[in-house]
Amino acid sequence: MDVLRRNTDYAIRAMLYLSDCYGKRPVSVKELATERSFSYQLGCKLLQKLRKAGFVKSSMGPKGGYELSRDPAKITLYEIIDLFQQGIRLNKCLLGGDGCEFQSGCQVSLKLVSLQRYIDGYLGGITLDELLSNQQASKEKQKTG
Repeated sequence: MDVLRRNTDYAIRAMLYLSDCYGKRPVSVKELATERSFSYQLGCKLLQKLRKAGFVKSSMGPKGGYELSRDPAKITLYEIIDLFQQGIRLNKCLLGGDGCEFQSGCQVSLKLVSLQRYIDGYLGGITLDELLSNQQASKEKQKTG
């Protein structure tokens, strides 16, 4: 089982590329797909979902394309993951509802709930801006290293 589904991973990578271009220029789906190594069709689907959720905006014309609709410092990794796969859950019992026959009185679920809260909070504290800064710092280190 993958913790991050493939489309979620591609969406995060697409959002990082758009973060790098934030305030500079719109990006075409073709450019984004080429730069992030996924198909044009998948790029269209990802950006359509991101636009519908308000993460990106689009503009038409020869200089058109997609760009973030808000500052990368205000978009968290958790938000993107939640949009594409409704978060990351450690176990079915944490999805809510009556998914587990052992739910009442389960000694394990109390610890899992605590860990789940930590994971959600941790991902909610990571912004695209922070990820982009880490990526750029890593590139600089490789150049000098």
